[in-house]
Amino acid sequence: MSHGPRSGLYAVSSALLAMSRHLEVRDVLKTIVASARELLDAQYAALGVPDDHGGFAQFVVDGISDAQWKAIGPLPRQHGILAAMLREARPERLADVREDPRFEGWPAAHPDMSDFLGLPIRDGDEIIGALFLANKMRPEGAPPCSRPEDRCGFTEDDEELLTILAQHAAIALTNARLYERSRELTIAEERSRLAHELHDAVSQKLFSLRLTAQAAATLVDRDPSRAKGELQHVAALAAEATEELRAAVVELRPAALDEDGLVATLRTQIQVLDRAHSACVTFSSHGVRALPASQEEAVLRVSQEALHNALRHSGAARVDVTLDRRGPGAVLHVRDDGGGFDPTAIRSAGRHLGLVSMRDRASGVGGTLTVESAPGKGTVIEMEVPGG
Repeated sequence: MSHGPRSGLYAVSSALLAMSRHLEVRDVLKTIVASARELLDAQYAALGVPDDHGGFAQFVVDGISDAQWKAIGPLPRQHGILAAMLREARPERLADVREDPRFEGWPAAHPDMSDFLGLPIRDGDEIIGALFLANKMRPEGAPPCSRPEDRCGFTEDDEELLTILAQHAAIALTNARLYERSRELTIAEERSRLAHELHDAVSQKLFSLRLTAQAAATLVDRDPSRAKGELQHVAALAAEATEELRAAVVELRPAALDEDGLVATLRTQIQVLDRAHSACVTFSSHGVRALPASQEEAVLRVSQEALHNALRHSGAARVDVTLDRRGPGAVLHVRDDGGGFDPTAIRSAGRHLGLVSMRDRASGVGGTLTVESAPGKGTVIEMEVPGG
């Protein structure tokens, strides 16, 4: 049922609270778009976050099904009315977007739109997004629009309400970005600290091992019993070093895995990669249960290595990551549409792409790893783990 933009303070307050409730940028974007469409009774809503290359780093829609969105194709570029909104930083309210001289058309699968309302989202002097709505819906029982003077499109009141929403959206989006950056910095600082501690501890143990082994070597002929004692000391030092390394590995397990679980950690990292690279990077997951810690760690590391290969070496325009339940365990797929490679030359390619270490990680937790690729055909990496 349509409520209209003036349905009351409660609806507006609920929308603003929903925006401030989320900490992940993608969740904030989705909430802003859904709230705007519902509050202003629009058929379609979208929010684009511009990049520095004439496109959009992120583009979130509401009112369009996943199948429709897939059929539309690549993200829009900053042209026409979208570009004007971002460049001139002013609202755009149009009775029919198709009749505007700046309109440059849309893909064949794009839904037909007429009346249009768009606003830039600003953080101070910086434009951090563009929020726009299309196809104002008539309230139930209202007569259809038959004359231009009926003004079925968005009103001045709608523009005022969307302006308020955009101002709060800027705050929510900025806070979410700051949260993600602070979290990344915290993780980086923690890893740096652990790396220094690990280096110091292992260096000391290896130095002691070397001295003790040298002492044992000099005693082998003239004092075998003392040499035996020194070798026992070597064994003890090696055991201590092994335990320290083991403890360090446990400490180095990404904190987000313990706090958020594998699915949320993967989603967050892939969202960051999607913003940082020109390629479209997506993630989906279905029915995955919590896995033993060692398996979650292995799945995360393999996905990171596979994503690194796809984004740095393959020239892919799109990388899709899926994590689905399979029996008591899970299966990871990382698919890219990049240049691919010849699996028969796996010895040289495997070392270059880290496939050897990925297979080791998979087998180390009782899992399997398979690679499908061909020149010009992209690559699919599949990892399956058994669960607990």
